[in-house]
Amino acid sequence: MSGGLQIPDARAGARVLAFGDYRPARIVTNDEIARTVDTDDEWIRTRVGIAERRIAGDDEGIVELGVHAGGKALAGSGLDPSDIDLVILATCSAESPMPGYAPQVAHRLGIDAPGAFDLNAACAGFCYALATASAAVRAGNARNVLVVGAEKMSQWIDWTDRSTCIIFADGAGAAVVAGSDSPGIGPVVWGSAGDKYDKIIIEDRHSFIRQEGQSVFRWATTAIAPVAAQACERAGIKPEELAAVVPHQANLRIIEAIARRLKAVNAVVADDIVQSGNTSGASIPLALSRMIERGDVPSGAPALLVGFGAGLSYAAQVIQIP
Repeated sequence: MSGGLQIPDARAGARVLAFGDYRPARIVTNDEIARTVDTDDEWIRTRVGIAERRIAGDDEGIVELGVHAGGKALAGSGLDPSDIDLVILATCSAESPMPGYAPQVAHRLGIDAPGAFDLNAACAGFCYALATASAAVRAGNARNVLVVGAEKMSQWIDWTDRSTCIIFADGAGAAVVAGSDSPGIGPVVWGSAGDKYDKIIIEDRHSFIRQEGQSVFRWATTAIAPVAAQACERAGIKPEELAAVVPHQANLRIIEAIARRLKAVNAVVADDIVQSGNTSGASIPLALSRMIERGDVPSGAPALLVGFGAGLSYAAQVIQIP
């Protein structure tokens, strides 16, 4: 009988090699929404900070969105599809419960026979998936992981409900995670408040998304900043050392409140919600990918990612910007 189990491919750390994003072509402005519901541009901007949002076409499902974003991240990473052996797709807007989308995205990208699964932690989904990818690489269960957040929230919206139709939108973001000799993805701080599960909910397959906006606002503006601070502490990073703070793009007022309480005085705070709306599990990689493309944040600097939403679930981690 041999000695003990071995994990020959375990790594000391994991890091993000590249991000990618995809935004559908159709732009829906506040004025367009105001033609069908009792609202206007000023009312929407004042309450949630959104000026416009992207809505996917009938021929663009979660797979198509994920393929666009995943392909861009893969190209930016310098890896070949054959180098990827795990694909994780975070979504909470699936049209059907099976089959999963991750195997389909992998196949469309030419990734042969990877481990592949979907993950649902709603608006915290990308952070959950990123932490899972990091753990898989460090444990030797994967060499390189494609993480995708893809959402088609528009198919779950009642376009006559002012409380939701002004907020949610479609899009996808992705990241490629690889092993590293030193940590490039910090420890995750995650949790949930299941007693508040019904604050953001789709009750069944015949229902639309509904939320108790004020309850969610109060929870997010009080509970999430301490989680963000703890993620910094566990990563050994002071808030003033952060180059970027990338919260889930839920509501501009929530984003600003979290950043204010965190006192990340030198950080660029993501505000992608203004042009992209709330894309749930896709919002964090969408926002950070755009910040990187614009040169708003330097490579190698620390960025804090903070996801929170339905469940109520939350997760945060510090990463090094690729």
